Amino acid sequence: ERYVDWVLDVPMYFVYRDGRYLDASGQSFRDFMAGRLPALPGERPTVSDWSDHLTTAFPEVRLKRFLEMRGADAGSWRSLCGLPALWTGLLYDDTALAAADDLVRGWTVQDHARLRAEVPRTALATPFRTGTVGDVAREMVAIAKAGLAARARIDWDGQDETRYLKRLEQIAGDRRTPAEEKLERFREAWGGKVDPVFQEFAF
Repeated sequence: ERYVDWVLDVPMYFVYRDGRYLDASGQSFRDFMAGRLPALPGERPTVSDWSDHLTTAFPEVRLKRFLEMRGADAGSWRSLCGLPALWTGLLYDDTALAAADDLVRGWTVQDHARLRAEVPRTALATPFRTGTVGDVAREMVAIAKAGLAARARIDWDGQDETRYLKRLEQIAGDRRTPAEEKLERFREAWGGKVDPVFQEFAF
């Protein structure tokens, strides 16, 4: 119920009608429910309108007929598969799921809020409890790797799904994020220019 209340107040993007997207940027789905949407005065939403609106909300976990974890929109092949592999390893093996639960048990709402505010600035070096976020990342990737190994899903090359975690293992092991790599290149090899990113990181 709280999630629905929250989504009702997430500003809208559009309403789809007769093959066209009508601009409803910043307007309220609550107003739409009451027939007061400026983009469609007097009209009330359909279930399809609600489904469309749900796709425009971007919390870390999105409630549908299942729980949709926030994903990565883009990246190189070696990193793109890492995030779904991480979640699969953590969530689809009971032992790994219990270990992940142990890892985060006791984290407070304040802990989450602080990490959300600080990690974008200080990345894996962010101090947290008795160590750093890098320590948590290494443990999380190790748990996911064990979970994927336990699933033992073998591909055409005879390898299991742990192969997709290699880039995340590297990042967690080196404690150096892709953003930090790019910043270093910006300051040094690229001489303060951003244009080279479009050549070196095109995919």
